[in-house]
Amino acid sequence: YQRRVHGDYCYNRMPHSYGVRARTRSLFAKPFRRHGQDPISRMLINYHIGDYADIIVDGSKHLGMPHKFYYGKTGRIFDISKRAVGIVINKRVRNNVLPKRLHVRIEHLQKSKCRAEFLNRVHENERKKHAAKREHKIISTKRKPVEPTEGHFVELGKTKAEFINPKPYICLLYTSPSPRDLSTSRMPSSA
Repeated sequence: YQRRVHGDYCYNRMPHSYGVRARTRSLFAKPFRRHGQDPISRMLINYHIGDYADIIVDGSKHLGMPHKFYYGKTGRIFDISKRAVGIVINKRVRNNVLPKRLHVRIEHLQKSKCRAEFLNRVHENERKKHAAKREHKIISTKRKPVEPTEGHFVELGKTKAEFINPKPYICLLYTSPSPRDLSTSRMPSSA
């Protein structure tokens, strides 16, 4: 708290705050119409070692809350205890990426969907391989970049040729006529 006096009046200045939960008013707030008691289903989620999880802090639960830096970060579970889960998160500190090990309560976690697309692609490839094996075929399940369209001829008898040429230069700048040009002015006489 600081008080400064300038001339005849004085004003108060807000103090700087660098606490653990500084600047988290909207970050830790619950979404609209999501206040109140949490559903029991959040506590019944099974986490396994090696799973990926997102840290989404629940502001109403103060125990086992991670630091605001880790909000929204995704990590891998390395330990499971009675009420908390150990999670490894990579933190970039200048030019280094440090693996940080945290123990976070499960109220502040949710299962990550970062591998959902990859796992769906693996299952789809397995189905394609089994189908190809039944038909005695060899297929490639590798992803390929989109290739350019193949060249083709266009018959002018079936299509109409359209020429895209630049329009001739037209000066749109209009200057008011001088008194000597009133007789040959482009400006209407009513204006």
